[in-house]
Amino acid sequence: MGKLIRVCVYCGSSSGHRKIFSDAALDLGKELVERKMDLIYGGGSIGLMGLVSQTVYDGGCHVLGVIPTSLNPIEEGVTYVYDTQIGEAICCIFIHRNSWVANYQISGHAVGEVMVVSDMHERKAEMARQADAFIALPGGYGTMEELLEMVSWSQLRVHRKPVGLLNIDGYYDCLLRLFDKGVEEGFINPSARDILISAKTPKELIDRMEVTLLSQLFFPTLLYLY
Repeated sequence: MGKLIRVCVYCGSSSGHRKIFSDAALDLGKELVERKMDLIYGGGSIGLMGLVSQTVYDGGCHVLGVIPTSLNPIEEGVTYVYDTQIGEAICCIFIHRNSWVANYQISGHAVGEVMVVSDMHERKAEMARQADAFIALPGGYGTMEELLEMVSWSQLRVHRKPVGLLNIDGYYDCLLRLFDKGVEEGFINPSARDILISAKTPKELIDRMEVTLLSQLFFPTLLYLY
């Protein structure tokens, strides 16, 4: 099999309502540690992302969190205010502690190495550049958007990295059925449907992703058509 070194994990800043999701995040972190794989993630220490990152960090593997300026917890004092609509800093002001608290509640404290980037677009691009593969745990809109962007980039041959979905207790069953519907209706090519690798456990998922990595090394010219 091919060997993955640095895995980007997409997941929620919430833990969900059921313990099974937290358990899955911990299991994924332990599996990465056991295989001596480093973690790339969206930064912060709350929700599922906090469980994965802390587990990998405590296990002795490298953790890199990529955080946009707008979500980075900032200390009280003088700082630049970043306008995400125009994509640049618009002024320099004194930040009250309440602003720090608001950002802290979104992302929490840093785990491992932190890279602060200008915006969400640069964040996703940097995470993709740093990683050998991508895994999505249960999450909300942001998690799904990041996952689907990597699937789309794979289809366009922007990257040749495995994309995995950890489908805990059928959380993503409806999404997978939607993809099947896309194939049925002619909007997704059958070969492109296989880009996304789905499994119910971290071990099974990473095993399958490493097999896919090996096949991509032997068949680098494989194209996914619209």
